[in-house]
Amino acid sequence: MTTALDIHQILKKLPHRYPILLVDRVLEIEDGKRIKALKNVTINEPYFVGHFPHRPVMPGVMMLEAMAQTAALLAFTTTGSSLGANSVIYFAGIDGARFKRPVEPGDQLVMEVELLRSKAGIYKFKGVARVGGDLACEAELMCTMRNVG
Repeated sequence: MTTALDIHQILKKLPHRYPILLVDRVLEIEDGKRIKALKNVTINEPYFVGHFPHRPVMPGVMMLEAMAQTAALLAFTTTGSSLGANSVIYFAGIDGARFKRPVEPGDQLVMEVELLRSKAGIYKFKGVARVGGDLACEAELMCTMRNVG
């Protein structure tokens, strides 16, 4: 079990950069099984300017994207691959997305993603995101790894 990845290791695995990189640290990885990561939500996030100026709330699609990036980190670790100029993991589907609690500046969004199955380059995950132990978002995510060059 790998116990953690810092931001430098995450940047080597994911192609995302500011403002769309939504994983700050990986707390735990159990290769081929599960991952736990966090996103520090700050008022400096660009989406807070318009969502909503009078009461900033992290958009649900951004929570799903944070879980998808966490899932991609698990997929890269599971396959033993790393980010290359020719490889990328794409979102392939979302099922059962539910939003249970608003996420606001100052919150720490903790994502826990479990690999349900992997077949022919398609990965299916179950993800939950919590703030202080309270469920904020949950969904089943499908991703696929592709060579693009």
